Amino acid sequence: MQTKGVVIAGLAGGSGKSVVSVGLTALLAREGVNVVPFKKGPDYIDAGWMALAAGRDCYNLDPYLMTEEAIHSSFIKHSCGAEMVVVEGNRGVYDGVNSSGGYSTAELAISLKLPVILVVNCTKTTRTVAALVLGCKMLDERLDIRGVILNHVATARQKDIITEAVVGVTGIPVLGVIPRMKRDIFPMRHLGMVPHQEYSGSDDALSFLADVCAESLNMSAVREIMGEIDLSTVDCRKSEKNKSRRTVKIGVIQDAAFQFYYAENLSALEEEGAELVAVNALVDSSLPPLDGLYIGGGFPETSARELAANQLFRQSVRKAAQQGLPIYAECGGLIYLGRSILLEENEYPLAGVFPVRFGMSTKPQAHGYTIFEVDNKVPYFSEGMVVKGHEFRYSTVLEWQGQESELAFKMKRGKGFAGGRDGLRYNNVLALYTHIHACGTPEWAGKFVGFCRERQRSA
Repeated sequence: MQTKGVVIAGLAGGSGKSVVSVGLTALLAREGVNVVPFKKGPDYIDAGWMALAAGRDCYNLDPYLMTEEAIHSSFIKHSCGAEMVVVEGNRGVYDGVNSSGGYSTAELAISLKLPVILVVNCTKTTRTVAALVLGCKMLDERLDIRGVILNHVATARQKDIITEAVVGVTGIPVLGVIPRMKRDIFPMRHLGMVPHQEYSGSDDALSFLADVCAESLNMSAVREIMGEIDLSTVDCRKSEKNKSRRTVKIGVIQDAAFQFYYAENLSALEEEGAELVAVNALVDSSLPPLDGLYIGGGFPETSARELAANQLFRQSVRKAAQQGLPIYAECGGLIYLGRSILLEENEYPLAGVFPVRFGMSTKPQAHGYTIFEVDNKVPYFSEGMVVKGHEFRYSTVLEWQGQESELAFKMKRGKGFAGGRDGLRYNNVLALYTHIHACGTPEWAGKFVGFCRERQRSA
């Protein structure tokens, strides 16, 4: 079986590439196609929607967080056995961290040798669309743009003019035309789309998007322009998880409040010998017997009332931290381990592991890629190590009585927790605002599982 793939890119954020990527993935899955989704960049929410559409994990490919070798390894490994691969880009196709487009969707598509479908928002425009597509085609001849999808088209006349102009000027076929919709498919709020875990209408949204793609796209042409993926360098037979080491149980809090986990981070823990145990901070009365706990990011502020009301669970987390349970927490997980969060006029108690009061701002408090140096001793990273990550938050630190020197990491890029530092420590707890990717920081999973194993043996 030949595996084929494509990158869905846009001219900018809001072009409609998520509508196309999620809808196309949902349609292929509904038709019985074994489709594997990928998301370019560090985004959790789009990746979550892609995973829901495909009925399987979505994997993040981030040229900033990961080396080119790590990206290729992850891409080939997870494409094994698939009939089709859909990669959703981010921002505009050439947008990167600098003027030369470093780490852009275009660079990723070129590196993976995948063709691109360009999604264009056609609001209040006609022939100018052809100029934009032509510019994208000519800016870098290495980029293989094989098709265009017109989005947000108001009338049949607009569709005809744009289609004729794009094909005549660029020679690139128009593969579909999505009409202007009266409804918002994805619910939105301050960080963009609402995670599907929080949206009761997610299944209906997927069904609607699949229908839109079935009606609006030339699916035979879409299939035809997909590029072949060379899997000859890898053995696609499923390998057994690492069962030779003594199994440790690591809890993973996964609920409406905490859902930001890279699939690669979870699989990396499993490959190191961990058995992952799902935990729900909203409804569980206490932590189960565990050798470690991983609390990812998410939106604890939107579930603050429920988190605060579950007093027994909060107490069990605090007690576990006091007794030395290894705990690793990122962003939303860091907030949960604080004393409380103030939302408008209401203050909600949290786990109380760290003496921190959090609040929420109407503007981003940190946004973008980060780099930190480990300049204090911590169990999950080697001292002196330099780690790449990312942060995106609206939360603020209202009160903290600690000293900046107590924090584990020095921020070389990004904001961190306080004073250009990140990483709160208590016993065997490490909590930080920065998110990391296991493929970009492969040492992390082995260190975390290894420390949990040592604690288990000494218990």
